[in-house]
Amino acid sequence: MKRILMMVLRNIILVPFMWCKLCYHAHHVDKYTEEEHYKMLKFIVRRANKGGNVTIAAEGLDNIPKENGFMFFPNHQGMYDVLAIMDVCPVPISVVAKKEVANIQFLKQVFACTKAYMIDREDVRQAMQVIMNVAKEVKAGRNYIIFPEGTRSRNGNKIGTFKGGSFKAATKARCPIVPVALIDSFKPFDTKSISKVTVQVCFLPPLYYDEYKDMKTTEIAAIVQERIRKTIEEKTELAVY
Repeated sequence: MKRILMMVLRNIILVPFMWCKLCYHAHHVDKYTEEEHYKMLKFIVRRANKGGNVTIAAEGLDNIPKENGFMFFPNHQGMYDVLAIMDVCPVPISVVAKKEVANIQFLKQVFACTKAYMIDREDVRQAMQVIMNVAKEVKAGRNYIIFPEGTRSRNGNKIGTFKGGSFKAATKARCPIVPVALIDSFKPFDTKSISKVTVQVCFLPPLYYDEYKDMKTTEIAAIVQERIRKTIEEKTELAVY
């Protein structure tokens, strides 16, 4: 909360204008292209990061598929995760998020601009419809983020168990699955510190349909989880030594 306040105060002249612009975009989604929405959001995120002493260090940008219609599967550390990926991803992305965060101010507007889906984990029918809708949109060339842990790990850089069901939309879309390792993404919004922090966003080599077409979603989940876990351990060990 302290860092969010610092982000606002250090951009105090710009905040009223950008908040009005964000809300306008959110209420007039079809008036703008996806690229126009994304350009506006990236500007806001980067200004907020600068004001909040947050640096994003991206690795593996070459692993992002050249053609649209792919899905990111990152570990989930905190409320800042989507913004960290958005800061460095060069192409528009949307997100599948749990309904519990649908009405949080700022995130609510970001979700509207990106035409995100809110999933109700207690409603199997609604969740399945979201999966079908996302798969259809990915086939048509949209890109999505899904957090396969289902909720924040709340355990720093240690990841939780990846759920096989999170990969159903990708298997139905037959799209590239891009594992994303987030390191220290919990620090900007989920700690009380306002000291400088570097969040690492590591895009790992994608799994293509031919590689996973004969796998169960639980097997895909295990592979993605292990690749992310290994990357985080390697990066955090380097940071220590």
